[in-house]
Amino acid sequence: MQHDHEVEDHDLGLAHDLKVMNAMIARRRALKWFAGVGTAAVVAGCGGSEADTVSVVSSATATATPTPTATATPTPTPTSTTTTGCIADPTETNGPYPADGTNTSSGATSNALTTSGIVRSDIRSSFISSSTVATGVQLTLTLKVVNVNASCAALSGYAVYIWMCDRSGHYSLYTAATESYLRGVQVTDANGEVTFTMIVPGCYSGRWPHIHFEVFSSLTAATSGRYAVLVSQLALPSAVCTTVYADTTTYPSSATNFARISLSSDNVFGDNTAAQIAQQTPTLTGSVAAGYTGSAVIGIAR
Repeated sequence: MQHDHEVEDHDLGLAHDLKVMNAMIARRRALKWFAGVGTAAVVAGCGGSEADTVSVVSSATATATPTPTATATPTPTPTSTTTTGCIADPTETNGPYPADGTNTSSGATSNALTTSGIVRSDIRSSFISSSTVATGVQLTLTLKVVNVNASCAALSGYAVYIWMCDRSGHYSLYTAATESYLRGVQVTDANGEVTFTMIVPGCYSGRWPHIHFEVFSSLTAATSGRYAVLVSQLALPSAVCTTVYADTTTYPSSATNFARISLSSDNVFGDNTAAQIAQQTPTLTGSVAAGYTGSAVIGIAR
């Protein structure tokens, strides 16, 4: 049978067997050498791209630093408010008595901002056609103008114009037409600050005691009220008003008017948030005899 003539490997003799054994030993040595090279080197030797070699991790790099993912903490997006304690002051009406060139009084435009002498720190005296000094409890107030979009950074070189009524509730150049007291402009220093010396204003019917102000980007821009970057008002602290108005000789009608008004019923401050009211209310210390000193922050979004 054909099967009888087939020759098996184990029938070829010793010489054949020695050749087969030598070949097996050589093959095992080769396999051992390739295993020591490492998988990454083999892939690179096969012409893989950079992406391919990075995706292959050899046994020597089994512990790797994880690649950052989208779940890492993102950089906060800047907003109009900051975490350092200031907010943008709300825009309020400049009222009927601004004397900034935007309205008329007795048929004539009144603009104290273009008048020589308006730039001053002590605003208690008239400076146009009279030298009358407004009497009342002295108030020295420092205002700090800051940029709420830059971590409350100070805004230097800005002009701040303030005005208020006198102890009887009258406004100079209007209901006290011959006077020009309780109006003035100051330019912010390197700290963004201006300081004014004035009186605690009186309380007239229908309004919470307040101080008007306008902020301009420069003294040059302040020559017209139409260029203000902010028009707003400050609210006097309730406790100070109660104490000051108790002197009905100096402040004849303020106590009665003050008893009839509240911040919530005021037509300017009534719709503001608690945070806005807090910033719009100066912090004051002192007494009727010694006068009051204090400060407030004015936040502007620039």
